[in-house]
Amino acid sequence: MRSSGSPLVCERPALAARARAWLAVLPLSMALGCARTPAVSPSSPNQWPAAQLRSDASAREHVALTVYDSSFALVREQRRLRLGRGRVALAYEDVSAQLQPATVHLRALAAPGDLQVLEQNYRYDLLTPEKLLEQYVGRRVSLARYDAEAGRDEVREALVLGSARGPVLRLAGDGAEGGELISPGPWERISFPELPPGLLPKPTLVWLLDSARDEQRVEVSYLTQNLSWRADYVLSLAADGAHADLTGWVTLDNQTGTSFRAASLQLVAGDVQRVSTPAADGFASGGAQRESLQSGALAEEPLFEYHLYGLDRPTDVLDRERKQLRLLEARGVSVAQKLVLHQPSRSVRPRFVPVPRPGQPSLEHARAVVVLENRQAAGLGLPLPRGVVRVYRADASGAEQFVGEDAIAHTPRDERLEIELGEAFDVVAARRRLNQRRLERCAEQSEWQIELFNHKDAAVVVEVVEAAAGDWQVVESSHPAERRAATSFVFQVPVPARGATQLRYQLRTRTCE
Repeated sequence: MRSSGSPLVCERPALAARARAWLAVLPLSMALGCARTPAVSPSSPNQWPAAQLRSDASAREHVALTVYDSSFALVREQRRLRLGRGRVALAYEDVSAQLQPATVHLRALAAPGDLQVLEQNYRYDLLTPEKLLEQYVGRRVSLARYDAEAGRDEVREALVLGSARGPVLRLAGDGAEGGELISPGPWERISFPELPPGLLPKPTLVWLLDSARDEQRVEVSYLTQNLSWRADYVLSLAADGAHADLTGWVTLDNQTGTSFRAASLQLVAGDVQRVSTPAADGFASGGAQRESLQSGALAEEPLFEYHLYGLDRPTDVLDRERKQLRLLEARGVSVAQKLVLHQPSRSVRPRFVPVPRPGQPSLEHARAVVVLENRQAAGLGLPLPRGVVRVYRADASGAEQFVGEDAIAHTPRDERLEIELGEAFDVVAARRRLNQRRLERCAEQSEWQIELFNHKDAAVVVEVVEAAAGDWQVVESSHPAERRAATSFVFQVPVPARGATQLRYQLRTRTCE
């Protein structure tokens, strides 16, 4: 920090690369005022405020974050402000660089009527080397470079002519038009006599307030983008294939440009409707991302038509940090495993392959699926926020191996959860349409054959899921058909070890009224 009388100094070369060094010498006091600035008391209520104050994160008494799983959050923080009586311009710092100005709300906690907001501004014209040069176009700066022979700096005065793609300067000279044009080459430092008004080192809320008390406790709330969370689950299958341990984690990602220390944290799971508006530009700078892992469980409670998860202790939510918190843990959950064959799109029907051979691309593989009944009787019975479930199973040596993952939607308790993992290597099928005939103008009947091949040493049951459109009916089938939904039906087809089973059915559809 320099004294108030010294110039602002920026070093060359590589103007953009030395931005950090430039900003290090900019006095915060010049930009915002570090304390109350003496001024003449206003002679009328409409006169400009008698004092300009600032407040930063050091004045926080409490901060609470409610984070939604749609990449936005509600920030509520309380600060104690020494405003004095009368009008004051308050620069309120350490807010999110991604805040939405229209959502900002300020209120006094003790006596709301004793504090009035006359004007609110969100200033985000941030101090950067490029912005600083832009403000000095047409003004004079000082250039300096070290003279090794003389053992001192050589200093020249220059006029800033432009800054669009780096500074263009004219050295001061004796002639009427001045000296040579430079950009600025070997000159190492550019010194600016002062900080131009309006440039701030970070996004800041500025209020024009009318205070009836010397000291106010206030609460400020706003919505911000780029503070989000997601759920991740680990499902470890037991050796018997009928039980599993489920652990849920919350990954919190703060990309707001500011840190929230000792914050009360709550997470909302559910699709909250928001009106789409043009997004404000973000100003969070780049940086290395940190990851931290914490094991405190989150307590769940209902909130309107959503679910709210709260951490039972304060936690630091740092900028550019991914934090993991334990969401849930359930052991010995009852699970089931099954093989499912989904019908491919009717627009692309594979040709029939009567006998599977190595390398035949037209064979369809059944899919491996793990089924959880999200019920208390099965060892679970918890609302599960949407996220990704990663499944592991121990091999013959006892080491756990990754066997697949699937994304799940918000799953209420007492609902079935099916996790699709991947293709079953040894269970394949070949299908063909045997015939199709039109019954009348809007109706037709088709006959299908699906041959299932099991190359395992144990018998399996394959759930065959078929799709249908319009008004439909399975009029004849080799295996019982179960209507699953308005657009699908299923067959449970046993296939012997190292054997094959043929499924045939006739489907009648009506596609117009």
